[in-house]
Formats: sequence, C-alpha cells, structure tokens
Amino acid sequence: MATYNYSYIFKYIIIGDMGVGKSCVLNQFTLSKFMADIPHTIGVEFGTRIIEVDGQKIKLQIWDTAGQERFRAVTRSYYRGAAGALLVYDITRRTTFNHVATWLSDTQTLTNPNTTILLIGNKSDLEEQRDVTYEEGKKFAEENGLLFLECSAKTGDHVDEAFVEVAQKIYQKIQDGSLDLNAAESGVQQKQSQKVELPFGENSAVTSDSFCSC
Repeated sequence: MATYNYSYIFKYIIIGDMGVGKSCVLNQFTLSKFMADIPHTIGVEFGTRIIEVDGQKIKLQIWDTAGQERFRAVTRSYYRGAAGALLVYDITRRTTFNHVATWLSDTQTLTNPNTTILLIGNKSDLEEQRDVTYEEGKKFAEENGLLFLECSAKTGDHVDEAFVEVAQKIYQKIQDGSLDLNAAESGVQQKQSQKVELPFGENSAVTSDSFCSC
C-alpha cells in the first residue's frame, strides 16, 4: 500500500459507437501502446494515469464504455458522477459522426451540467480515407459547447492532449468555484490527509478513489 501521490481524482468516461477506437485511445493514453486487434469492449473497461495540471498531480480514473446497444443499460450507470466525457467518432465512417448527437444527448441527460465534454475525431492517420471533415467536427463542437480535437490512437497524435485539455478545464472550474467538490455527482475527489490507497475494488469502506456507480 502506498500513500496518495496526487491531489485530485477526476472520473472520465469514453463513449461512442462500436469500433471508433475508444479502447485504443484509452490504451494509447494509459499504456502508450496501440493494439490493433483489441476485442470489442463488453460492458466497461477501466484505466488510470496520473498527469500534472498547473503544478497539481491529478489521477484520471477512466471508464471505457461499450458502444453496442445491448450494453447501453449497463454502461449508462457509469455516466453518473463523470467530471469529463470523451465523445469519440471515426473520421473515416460518417455513420459514427451522425450518431454523435445521440451520444451527446445521453451524456447531457445522465451527467451533471458541469461535466466537461470533448469531441474526438479518431483515426486522423487515415487521412486518405476521411469521410468527415475537420471543419464538420469543429462546427458540431462549437454549436454544442464542446471541446474538440482530432487524434490518432495508432500514432498517439493528440491523444495526451485530449485527456489533459479536459483535465485543465475541470481544474479551472474547481478554481473558479463553478464545480462543487462536495457534490457527489461532481466526478472529482480531493486528496484527504492520512489516507492510504488500496488496490482498486478492495475494502471500499477504506479507500476513497472508487467512483463505480454500478
């Protein structure tokens, strides 16, 4: 067991259609690896990484949700209490972009009004197969008050920036007081003194960094 080496925990969710590369984005961010043949997520997957924002170490607790409709009832429970949401589509498949509005509606309904949402156009390395323009993604984001980036889970281009930009926005909300840390649905936990971190899922009465809403 080790003491906390971070000041905050931010809960993230990654959402979007099946096959857009959500798990690949997560693995690139948490493991710096691209695995082309990852099986489709069943329910949810989980990953963490500690980053630094304005001199503060922040642990990101990231839930990668399945894109298939049959898992929607399960994955929706993980939307609750999310401080950040990454909404992913595939720039080479227009249908995945067309479905973004539905995913956004779910997110806005199931998360709190202060949740920071970033729209990601994944697979930017496949420029020759592009089916959705950068301008279309940016316009949708601007019209809906979202952050926006294109990235490549394969090359790692802009993957870190996506997670860090959301964290910066969340931290800014903490600093200006618009995010209430005492609210359970904020998706943020602040370091408590003299606490120890146990392996995830063990002794939930003692550890304080589990956001599981299942």
